[in-house]
Amino acid sequence: MIKTSKRMQAAEKLFDRDKVYSLKEAVELIEKFPKVKFDETVELHLFLNIDMKTSDQGVRGTVVLPNGLGREVRVAAFCKGEMEKKAKDAGAEFVGSDDLIEKVSNGFLDFDVVVAAPDMMRDLSKLGKLLGPRGLMPTPKAGTVTVDLERAIKEVKAGKIEFKSDKQSGLHVGIGKRSFPMEKLLENANVLLEAVNHAKPASVKGNLIKRASLTTTMGPGLKVAL
Repeated sequence: MIKTSKRMQAAEKLFDRDKVYSLKEAVELIEKFPKVKFDETVELHLFLNIDMKTSDQGVRGTVVLPNGLGREVRVAAFCKGEMEKKAKDAGAEFVGSDDLIEKVSNGFLDFDVVVAAPDMMRDLSKLGKLLGPRGLMPTPKAGTVTVDLERAIKEVKAGKIEFKSDKQSGLHVGIGKRSFPMEKLLENANVLLEAVNHAKPASVKGNLIKRASLTTTMGPGLKVAL
């Protein structure tokens, strides 16, 4: 028998597991849940009307959350020459070419996002086994492989995120911190949902999102009607 903590027991008294809440109601309930010792991330979990066995039904895209994620985003920029100074000026914490590749190959992974100049991708490919499984490998589709590194870095710092459906047809994205005012969480959620629906594959019939839930890092999930 799984033992439920007192904090979870207190949270579960505040909602009905079988009820489907509006997004606003769900955010309001989360604000009432007992707090933990850190500022939890509020997460939106979407279950999509797609068949991942079909190659053209994956959902992927990027979006700039208007209120950011509420945390510092550490950027590693792989580039050479004049681009290095521009990347540093734009706010990248770690900048370099062969030296940074070697550092990462030796186990350094203290960053959240990777951006790269196109001429670095051949050399960067040797880090695929390290960066790929962690979702850190830069791609042109996500805007993280570009000649305009300054813009890419500033967008990431401002709250740009990438979303991608998984093998279970799910899509799981943080939309901010629990300390955010309700209005900011709702704004981030609605901007994300608009972007996800915009990325709907042409072969999908009907609504893209089948069901959704809202939760925090350490909290219970609330069923949400969209």
